[in-house]
This record gives sequence, C-alpha cells and structure tokens, in this order.
Amino acid sequence: MLYHLYEMQQAALAPVRIMTDATQALMRNPWVPLSYTQFGQSLAAGAEVLEGVIKQRNKPDWRLDTTQIDGKTVPVTQEIALSLPFCDLLHFKRDAKGLNDPKTLVVAPMSGHYATLLRGTVQALLPGHDVYVTDWHDARDIPESEGAFNLDSYIDYLMQFMRHLGRDTHLIAVCQPAPMVLAAVSLMAAADDKAQPRSMTLMGGPVDTRANPTIVTRFAENRSMDWFERHVVATVPLHYPGAGRRVYPGFMQVGAFISMNPGRHFHAHIDQFKHLVRGDGESADGHRRFYDEYLTVQDISADFYLDTVEHVFKLHSLPKGTMRWRTQRVDPAAITKTALMTIEGELDDISAPGQTLAAHDLVKNLPKSMQEHYLQKGVGHYGIFNGRRWREQIMPRIASFIRKHEK
Repeated sequence: MLYHLYEMQQAALAPVRIMTDATQALMRNPWVPLSYTQFGQSLAAGAEVLEGVIKQRNKPDWRLDTTQIDGKTVPVTQEIALSLPFCDLLHFKRDAKGLNDPKTLVVAPMSGHYATLLRGTVQALLPGHDVYVTDWHDARDIPESEGAFNLDSYIDYLMQFMRHLGRDTHLIAVCQPAPMVLAAVSLMAAADDKAQPRSMTLMGGPVDTRANPTIVTRFAENRSMDWFERHVVATVPLHYPGAGRRVYPGFMQVGAFISMNPGRHFHAHIDQFKHLVRGDGESADGHRRFYDEYLTVQDISADFYLDTVEHVFKLHSLPKGTMRWRTQRVDPAAITKTALMTIEGELDDISAPGQTLAAHDLVKNLPKSMQEHYLQKGVGHYGIFNGRRWREQIMPRIASFIRKHEK
C-alpha cells in the first residue's frame, strides 16, 4: 500500500511538472518581454526550484571520462569486472601505459543512494589508484527469482569481490558498509584466505554506534523490529521487474535524511531561488548537481535493511562479539595481515566520531604499526568523502597509508 500511495502521488504531480516546464520555457524565451523583468525572472526561478523538488530522476551518470596523471589527460572507461544479481563490480580503467598503482576497491553504501554519490571520491582517487567500485542495483529491478538478499549475502558479495581482485587489494568503505567490510575481512582472516586485502580504510561508518549515539542511532534503538516491519517495508508494484519483492523504498530513505535537517534543505532551496534570480549560474549549477544526486534514490532489499537495523544499531553484534555469518562467528581479532585506517568527521551527525574509531579496539591482534586514525576537523558526514577537505586533506592521507602497506 505504501508504494502504491507514492506512485499515485507521483502521477498526481505530473500536471505540476508540465506546468513548471512550460513556465520556464515561457519566462526564459527571449521573444517574451516579460522574461526581461524581475517578475518574469522570479517566475522562472520559482518554477525551476519547484521542478527540482518534485521531478522524477533516473540513475545519474558517473561523468568520469578522463583523469589527470602527471599533468596529462588520460581517458577513463568503465567496464564491469564482475556482474552479480544485486551488484556489479565496476572498474574505472585508465588508458595509459606503465601504470602500476594500488588496486583499490571502494565499497559504496547500500543505503538508498546510487554509488554515483561517490563521484568525488572516485575522481580524487583516479590519478593514483586502479579504482573499482561496488555498484549496487536497485532492488525494485531485481526479479524475485534471484532470491533474497540479506546481511549474510552482502558479506558473501564482498568476499567474492575480494577473491576476484586478489591479495594486492586495498578496501575503502564509505559510511554504512564499514562494519560489513570489517566482518568480511575478519572471516577471510580466520580462514587464512589468500585474498585477504592489504589494507582497509573505514570512513564514517557505524562500527559501534554505542560509542557516540546520534539521532540516527536513537531512532533505531527506540523502535521495535516489528515497528520497522510495519512502517518502512513495502512491496514492489507489479509494473517493475522486481514485482513482489519486499524493499525499504529509496523515497523513504531520502525522506528520513531530509527530516534530520529540514531547515538546512529549505534554506538551500531559498538560496537557489536567489541565485537564479540574480543570474548566479555557478552557484545554481552546484545546487542542481548536489540535489540531482542527493534526491536520486533506489530501493534496498528489506531483508538486508532489517538485518542492518537489528545487528548494527540494536544488538551491536559485531563489537559485542556475537555476530555470525551463516552460523560462523565473526571475530575481528583474527585480522593480522590487513592494515586498518579509520577516518571520521568532527561534525558528522550520522556516524559520529568514535563510532568508526571503535574498530581499533576489535582488531586486538593487529600490530599498532598497521593501524592509523584520522579525525578531520570542520566536516560533517558528506565532507568526509566529497569536497575540498576530502581532496586536499583526507585523500592524500589515505593514499599514503595505502602505499605504506602496498607490500
């Protein structure tokens, strides 16, 4: 019923979308005298802001066709290194000879946004790394015949990707997958798997949410699993390939994020209106790019979502030592060959400082010389992996850490 109500709402907004398109076309037509007036420009700006809020968005493009290496422009092509029902292992192949950079797997969140949210992350890594990314699929497009996908399945996928890439791999987990990456590496270490990665960098992830509770963690802790089942799980409608699959809809996830800081998003759209009226194209373009990415969402398998809520936010299974993968206990103390770096943002209100740092207490047998931690001042959650401080302060530290443990 939830999904059907959303679809009905989108259908009802179709005339409004047509109206906003028509208003912009009319008020920006050089043959219309009103388009040169303050009133006409305000109408066009208001129509664009409204369209940006209600328009339907498709999966964004990566827009990473080139990179700069030693001052030269190098073509970049995207190829699928391994395709699985719920995820593609995407390779950003740089077309240049003589490159011998570290093989780096960026594990993107499966939290409602597409992996393209990490465009800035990948862009900064490309000049000095052979980059792979987990490109998770929209659950509403995956037929039920492909089976269920839960927390065990997620860890399966991570280990499969690591084995495909081999021992000389470095992991970077951004946000939500941090505890899953730590669990997968723990299992491979316990099995003395030859494909154990050289290093893993965990960035702003909920390894132990008890370390510094936030509005996100309290929300999960204060509601029963039955509440989540009843209020946030929906069934994919019949006209999608994944018809009948139980999902946590992407539109609910982005709604939850916006509800955390409604004032910030409201003022951002007011500022966008002002930028458009003034003709400040650069600021307006920045706003469009951010919200085109931020408001483009995908559905998540309900089984995976509920497992994550239960084991990461309610039971704290990994830090308590009670987590199991297909009956096998997950023990981070087994890690002795994979170096660990943790990154946190001082102002992160989603995975607050301390939650990721907690990983160091769990890798009890990993030499201190193979562990590093960095707290970036003045950034929130998004700033850990995108923006100026990511490019200038965080990424160079990760690159140095990776090269330190390359052999």
